[in-house]
Amino acid sequence: MIARLLYRNKVQGVLKYVLGKPESTILGFHNTYSDTDTNLKVFEQVLVFLGFRHASEKRYVHATLNLPRGEHLDDDTFLALSKAYMEYMGYGEQPFIVVRHHDTEHEHVHIVSSTIREDCSQINLSFDYRRSMAAQKYLEKEFGLSPSPEKRTVRELPKLETPQLNPQDGNGVRYYMQDILNNTIQKHKVRSFDELAKLLKKHHIQLKVVERSGRVGVAYGIATKEGYRSRFIGGYTVHPQFSGPKLQQVFERNRQSALLPMVKKRLEKQIQTTYKLFRTLRPDHLPEILGSHQKLDCRLNYNDQGQVVDFTIHDKSGYVLRSDEIATGLGIHANPDLFQTDHTQMYMDSRQLELEFQRCIREAFQKIYRDLRYKPLFSEHILRTPLDVLVREMMKSERFLFLTKYLHTDNRTLWKLIDSHYHPFSEELCTSAYNKEKQELQKKADLILRTRDQLFQRTLDQREVLGVLLQSLGVRHHEGILTYANSKFHQVPIDLGEDLLQSGVNPYTPPGFVRENEKLLEGLLHDRSVKEIRPSPTAIFLPMVFPKLYHAMAPTFRERFDTLALQVYHRYAERMQAGFEKSPKDYIAFFNARGFYFEEQGGKLQVGSLYSKYKVTVSLSTKMQDYLQSSPELPSAIATQPLILNHIIAKGQDNLKSLWMGHLMECGLYKQAAYSYVLDRITPNLPPELVDHHMANGFKEALVAVATERDRQIQANMLQAGYNALETLMDPTTSQEEEAYNGFKDELTDYSKYKGNWLGM
Repeated sequence: MIARLLYRNKVQGVLKYVLGKPESTILGFHNTYSDTDTNLKVFEQVLVFLGFRHASEKRYVHATLNLPRGEHLDDDTFLALSKAYMEYMGYGEQPFIVVRHHDTEHEHVHIVSSTIREDCSQINLSFDYRRSMAAQKYLEKEFGLSPSPEKRTVRELPKLETPQLNPQDGNGVRYYMQDILNNTIQKHKVRSFDELAKLLKKHHIQLKVVERSGRVGVAYGIATKEGYRSRFIGGYTVHPQFSGPKLQQVFERNRQSALLPMVKKRLEKQIQTTYKLFRTLRPDHLPEILGSHQKLDCRLNYNDQGQVVDFTIHDKSGYVLRSDEIATGLGIHANPDLFQTDHTQMYMDSRQLELEFQRCIREAFQKIYRDLRYKPLFSEHILRTPLDVLVREMMKSERFLFLTKYLHTDNRTLWKLIDSHYHPFSEELCTSAYNKEKQELQKKADLILRTRDQLFQRTLDQREVLGVLLQSLGVRHHEGILTYANSKFHQVPIDLGEDLLQSGVNPYTPPGFVRENEKLLEGLLHDRSVKEIRPSPTAIFLPMVFPKLYHAMAPTFRERFDTLALQVYHRYAERMQAGFEKSPKDYIAFFNARGFYFEEQGGKLQVGSLYSKYKVTVSLSTKMQDYLQSSPELPSAIATQPLILNHIIAKGQDNLKSLWMGHLMECGLYKQAAYSYVLDRITPNLPPELVDHHMANGFKEALVAVATERDRQIQANMLQAGYNALETLMDPTTSQEEEAYNGFKDELTDYSKYKGNWLGM
């Protein structure tokens, strides 16, 4: 099912359209004197009367509910579906009409109502699109309909074939033109009628422009299979949006866009960079070369003799630009020394080729480093990686394959060429990484001293807290020398006295949490805002990873941290659950299920958390405030909060472990979340709707797979061997999981190695 919402400032035209179709059926009314036999004139007057009570431009709503082709609902069920949808959208107490149309291949209804209540207030229309999507998903399950797509589908243009016209179908040509024009205008940022005509030509649509009395008119015709042409149809007849004046507005907007100069500058740089690689370039090779090297869609332009005269770039931004529009001197005729040839050959000794090889080398180093399970410093990695290993990785890259294709050289010469670039550049890359790592270690040393003196309370376990601080920053201290935890390559003198107690074997600390922790500590010391610190949602889990560190933090700083973490996670959770919220009541209930609560302070709603050490709350956005407070269900939703929160506490889920479990599921890391559930019986703090969604999307299969692995004897032996047992099982198994896993690899590697050590508060 697909629901669409339109708003109007007048209702007469909408009702005329909805009720004027010859093939239509009134399914029923709502909140009128009769649900089945209301006088249409009286109903129209009621809506007009309500609309006159408010000055908004969105006084009336016109909603459509569309079923996929092939699905059917009887009239009574379709009416019940419509009423349920309007209830979720906040129109449960408003008068509305439901009309079923039969003029398309898919079944659909139209619903017309007013956004203005009897007390002259307007229904809050904030977040209407996402609430509509959530209502769709819920009603699809309730009424047994096929689910709507999660993402907006990209409609492909019809194949480049002469359309088959049906003489008996008077609207066939017009509908074909509508589809082609609509897709073309959406896909391309067209700037003139000439450009539009060229884009339509391949779809056998001709465009004719007529100017009369200063007004531009446009008509469209279509070529038939027999060589005849259909009559031209006026643009307004095809669709009002495709009339001459409307298209002129679109063209002017695209010409005046601030994006156009930036697109031209970027394309000029990309094309000039490619030119610098080649000694000679055969014109018909240009589209393939620009496509491989710069990912540009290049089309050649031919003259009447079939010779290449220029090229056009169909950019990803939507602009279609000839070479002379991008910049002077880019065209084929403007570069005779480059293009007047039958062969394509790269420069063997050009500066641009050297830069390309350097990029290949850098990317190969980075790819190998990312795949390492136990990572040294990057500078050490560069020194340890032999050339043959690097070359094998380089040979997998598209960039390297592109270079070798047009160099036209043998393997021996190619090896010498790589070797000549490898040694000086690897030294340069190593020196850069070495200096950066040394500076970072010095910054960590300064941060440790400032944190020790300002951030923590003086307690009996101060030595242990300081040891945990070093661990949380990924460093070690020995005999007055600070080094990285995974290397002694860099050393910085630091005086920590005897106030330090660290274990003989430094536990593994995931680099992702180290970076997040360092960022937060710096922000707390300098009293920075969320915008300046830019923490990630995982910041809220730092007290779970480093419990002793954050437990010992001075109250002022810990309260500040709790506020920052709550603010960031609240924004993240809003985005993650937006597609499931059908109403303000859902918004509050979903946050309650996560372990968060709302309370009113000074007439404003604030959100708080069960996971904060101190009672802190943060304000909601003004738009969200208005949206929630406009709901008559707000008092009952606030009153229900204690029941949900007490249930979480009673089950022992009022800790960050359960919230982390839900976080893993929302990131699509189902296998990792399954280990938490199967091995530790940790249940997620998530709304039931989100849990059901993840169960259907693969979490259920992950639970079965992990439970099966656990039952195997070889797996039991591995688990008994120690904390590192799970590591081999935490690798992603699908491409989708791989993508999500890479973003959280550090945190999950930490869990797989030290299950149970850092999950407690």
